[in-house]
Amino acid sequence: MLRVVLRAVLVWLVIIGVETVHGVLRTLLLVPLVGDFPARRVSVLTGSLLIFGVARAFVRWIGAGTRLRLLGVGLLWVLLTVVFEIGLGRYVLGLSWDRIAEDYDVTRGGLLGFGLLFMAAAPTLAAMLRRSAQRPVRGE
Repeated sequence: MLRVVLRAVLVWLVIIGVETVHGVLRTLLLVPLVGDFPARRVSVLTGSLLIFGVARAFVRWIGAGTRLRLLGVGLLWVLLTVVFEIGLGRYVLGLSWDRIAEDYDVTRGGLLGFGLLFMAAAPTLAAMLRRSAQRPVRGE
């Protein structure tokens, strides 16, 4: 079990690296075209796709063999991400609590909560997709 947790954390570090590059590219390329808020909304979708790609690439290596463990990996990623986002937002970027909460508040257009729900499910979905891709097609 400890091996699964350590591997899940290592994969989360890959996710955070990918998401950091994603955020920099969003700021440099997309924000000037559409503005900050619409760019953040679009990036929830593109970020979810990136997270799924990383999950698919590493889910087998993580070795969380059951759906419950896969869900646990996803929930660990969510917890680590929320702590990272709050720490980065508050203590590095100096964002207000209200500005951080805006990204999660659906009533104010924030979609990050949906991104986190997808992140929680990503390891399970990736494992399911991997399994279905490995099944032989009937008639072969």
